[in-house]
Amino acid sequence: MERQEGVSRVEAFSDGVLAIIITIMVLELKTPAAEGLEALWHLWPVFLAYVLSYAYVAIYWVNHHRLFGHARVITGRLLWSNMALLFTLSLVPFATAYLGEHHFSRAATLLYLAVMLLASIAYAPLQREIARTGTAGKAARTYHAATLRKGLAAILVYAAGLPLSFVSPWLGIGCAALVAVFWILPWGPLDRLFLCDDA
Repeated sequence: MERQEGVSRVEAFSDGVLAIIITIMVLELKTPAAEGLEALWHLWPVFLAYVLSYAYVAIYWVNHHRLFGHARVITGRLLWSNMALLFTLSLVPFATAYLGEHHFSRAATLLYLAVMLLASIAYAPLQREIARTGTAGKAARTYHAATLRKGLAAILVYAAGLPLSFVSPWLGIGCAALVAVFWILPWGPLDRLFLCDDA
């Protein structure tokens, strides 16, 4: 099946949205009115929230790019699934700013995890549609089988982070960091944990 030009257009649009998301996050980094390292140190929650969210957006971009490497046709379901994913990711700058400005409070952590959970859930239908209409063959089946299972594991970890945040917000942030470890590489040794013999 020949790759359609429309696939590249969807990728380009998605790249633009993700670039805007990162730009908005950067613009939320406000310089302190006072001078000196002490004034900068007080901004550590804002910087930490930015670094964490930048890593997430980068992970989504890398894996979105790899996923669309398997896409061959554009369907309505693919378009709307992709738009749903981009909508959830567009909430990341707001959740990031809230998390940093409120110093990783319980409420801010819960909001942040909820946004990340929504994005993780939204990624699954997009991948299933590309798995259904995209490239065939053992390599594609192996990729989709492993990453679909990894996505389910990420959803479960995010979901676990919500009640854990009531014990300590840092436990919730730890769950978010664990998901980042899952996805930090588009394809690596960790993915073998999500493979099975029928892939």
